[in-house]
Amino acid sequence: MLEDLDKLKSEALEKLEALKDLKELDTWRVNYLGRKGALTQMLRGLSDLPAEERKDAGTAANKLKTLLEETLAQKQDDLKKTELKKRLEESRIDVTLPGNPIRLGRLHPTTQILRETSSIFTAMGFEVVEGPEVETDYYNFEALNIPRGHPARDMWDTLWVDYTNEKGERPMLMRTHTSPMQIRFMERREPPIRVIMPGKVYRYEAIDATHESMFYQIEGLAVDKGITMADLKGTLYEFARRLFGQDRRVRFRCDYFPFVEPGVEMAIDCFICKGKGCRVCKDEGWIEILGAGMVHPDVLRRVNCDPEIYTGFAFGMGLERIPMLKYGIDDIRLFYSNDLRFLEQF
Repeated sequence: MLEDLDKLKSEALEKLEALKDLKELDTWRVNYLGRKGALTQMLRGLSDLPAEERKDAGTAANKLKTLLEETLAQKQDDLKKTELKKRLEESRIDVTLPGNPIRLGRLHPTTQILRETSSIFTAMGFEVVEGPEVETDYYNFEALNIPRGHPARDMWDTLWVDYTNEKGERPMLMRTHTSPMQIRFMERREPPIRVIMPGKVYRYEAIDATHESMFYQIEGLAVDKGITMADLKGTLYEFARRLFGQDRRVRFRCDYFPFVEPGVEMAIDCFICKGKGCRVCKDEGWIEILGAGMVHPDVLRRVNCDPEIYTGFAFGMGLERIPMLKYGIDDIRLFYSNDLRFLEQF
C-alpha cells in the first residue's frame, strides 16, 4: 500500500507540474481527488488492509491528500495569475496607434431644413416662437376667420381631443396648422411684429406617399404700419433665393385662405429642369412651395389691432415638402420610417 501511495504521489505531482491551463487542472483534480479519483479509491481500500498495516497506510494516505490539495491550490493560483497577465497583454492599448473611428450621429433631414429655414428668416429680423400642439377651437379656427359651420373647415381634416365641456361642445383639438400662434402672439405683443412659428401639426389623413397624419410646418407673420404686398413678395423672394439658389425665379398666383385677403400661392422655377418641365415639376416648369397673403382685417380686429393703422402679411409651408423638392424624394413616409439607409444620406 505504501509503495502504491509513493507511486501515486510521483505520478500526480509530475502531471500537475505539466498542466498549462485551468481546464486541465480541473480534470487532474477529478482524476486524483474526486469522488472516483485514484487517491479516494485508495482511502476507501484501507478497511481491507490488516490491522497492523492500516494505521501507517492511513497516515501516509492523509498526508498525501493534504499535499496534493495544497499543491493544487498553489498551481491554481499560479495559472490564474498567468492567464490574467496574458489577458492584460492582449488587451493592452498602444497609445501610438490611431484611435478607433467613432460613428457620428446625424441630424434628421426635417431638423436640418427646420434649422436652415429658421436661420434664413432670423437673419431677416424675424424671431422664432413656439406654441402648444393641443389647441382650442377658438385659436385654431374661429380667431382665424373660420367660424363654426364654415365650409373652409373642410380644408383641415381635424383630429379632435376626446373632451366635452359643460355646453356639450368639443373645443380641444390637435392643431391642424401653426397659425394659432399668430393669434396668441398678437394678443401678447403690440406691433411691430416679425415672427416665425415652426412646429408639428396633425391631420386626420389617409397616409400615403404625399400625406402624413403628423408633419412639420413653419409659418411667418409680420404686422406693422405700412406693410404691403410688396413687402410680402420681397421677403419670400429673398427666402427662395437663399434656400434654393441665387438664380431662382418666383411666381405668385391668387389663392384662397380664410385668414388672409388677398391670398396667394408662391412657386419657384424648377431647379431640376430650369423651367423646361420634368417629373419633379409635373412638366409645368414651376413648383409650388407655400401659401401666403395679407392678414385679413377681421383677424387683426380680434386681437385689438386696428386694421386702419396696421397691416401685415402671413405665410406658411410644410417643411418636409422642401427637402422632398430639393432632393427629389417621392415619399413623405420615408421621413418617419427610421430607415438608416434613407437618413444617412443627409
